[in-house]
Amino acid sequence: MESSRPQAGHAYRGREAFLRRLTSDIRRARFALLTAEDNALAGCVYGFPVPREGTWWRGFAGFLPRSVEQLTASGHVFAITEIVVHPHTEDQDLARRIQERLLADHHASLGATLVDRADTPACDAFLSWGWQDIGAIHRVPEAMVLRPSAPVLLRALVLPLGPYTAARPDGLAHENRTQRPD
Repeated sequence: MESSRPQAGHAYRGREAFLRRLTSDIRRARFALLTAEDNALAGCVYGFPVPREGTWWRGFAGFLPRSVEQLTASGHVFAITEIVVHPHTEDQDLARRIQERLLADHHASLGATLVDRADTPACDAFLSWGWQDIGAIHRVPEAMVLRPSAPVLLRALVLPLGPYTAARPDGLAHENRTQRPD
């Protein structure tokens, strides 16, 4: 709860929302969670491989970049769905390092995440770590699936893990070092 800095009186709802998201994601194929500790739990990051059929990108406004579509179809995109770091940790770079470790552990060529457009601090943090904003996705909030609700506008961010070259200035390419072992 301290990591999310909830408004007074909303801590319980924030905790419940986190647990609901975690419970939903745990059920996904090849879900992975990485924790970081010093004297106590300092942070965690979790996610799962993006399904090859592209359902992760449902609601994308406009055209999905071709390289992102190709990497998704090849099974080399890993979604980071949550990063939580205790605000009192002395390691100011912990969030970036644990998300990069989770992506490397899963041999991803591309990291993907969705961030609420209104969450400027989160968007700014991801962009400062090298993530690229590739567009918007309109989604109905998962808690509202049973009740009609207006879609939420999310920023679609990707982190290319391939080398930046003249032929691939965006770093989006199949990379042998990031190929999943057979």
